[in-house]
Amino acid sequence: MGHHHNHSHDSTPHKRDVLFLPLVLTAGFAVVEALGGWVTGSLALLGDAGHMASDAAALALAWLGAWVARKPANARHSYGFLRAEVLVALVNALLMLVVVASIVLEAIKRIQSPQEVAAGGVMLIAFIGLLINIFVALHLHRGQHTINHRAALLHVMGDLLGSVSALTAGVVIYFTGWYLVDPVLSIFISLLILISTLRLLREVVHMLMEGVPGHLDIDIIRQDLLTVPEVEGVHHLRVWSLSSEVTALSAHVVVNDKSEWPMVLETMRHILHDEFNIQHVILQPELNHAGKQDAEGCWLTGKPGNH
Repeated sequence: MGHHHNHSHDSTPHKRDVLFLPLVLTAGFAVVEALGGWVTGSLALLGDAGHMASDAAALALAWLGAWVARKPANARHSYGFLRAEVLVALVNALLMLVVVASIVLEAIKRIQSPQEVAAGGVMLIAFIGLLINIFVALHLHRGQHTINHRAALLHVMGDLLGSVSALTAGVVIYFTGWYLVDPVLSIFISLLILISTLRLLREVVHMLMEGVPGHLDIDIIRQDLLTVPEVEGVHHLRVWSLSSEVTALSAHVVVNDKSEWPMVLETMRHILHDEFNIQHVILQPELNHAGKQDAEGCWLTGKPGNH
């Protein structure tokens, strides 16, 4: 059997560093915006403060997920803790659904009973919040693009839209006095966030169910493996995600001559790594003799090109 295991965690401290400044800025301004929403009577500001509070929780969870994912494998967790980032993304997506539902319910109440809003204060606070959210979004976008970071970025993008909504509501109220724009825009932005959240949630569940990553085609992988000399067949081919950065594959490979297996294994590892970026590979050789399996096999580990 051939087993290639290459999980790199070198970038994980950088991932956590990328999350720290956005966490501090978001948590701090969430308090400012909540106080501003309470003073001005703006649901858009209060909703945006709720977004930012959930953003802070999301960033804290993302930071925790990146830290846990860095822990090495042990006897009880042979794959390590890479799935921690996927679980954190799931929690963040579910948290976002709760935030969206709470804002929509409050907005419906405001539509039924419109409340006066201090437009000037809303515009000032929303503008500052918009600047902070743009900075945080750009800061996160330059970092790692794991599903964990994407979940945190989704929260921040939702809050950025919330700031735009609050700013727009303040401008409209200031010039027209139409207070209903505040809850109406809140609902509209919440629906946009809901669509993105459901997409992320679907991707997270797909990963947890060990589905084939969306960017890979299992039939194409099989056809490429069959081009290797001495290979007669590839079956029981399985491809799944350990995390958004690490993909795993296992397969049974039918060969004509077991003495050629080291060459076959090395060639397949190169194909899987270079063509499909699959880092964790387990291949089981089988002899092409009426189903007789190669019980001896061989174990080879290391990065492509190294033993």
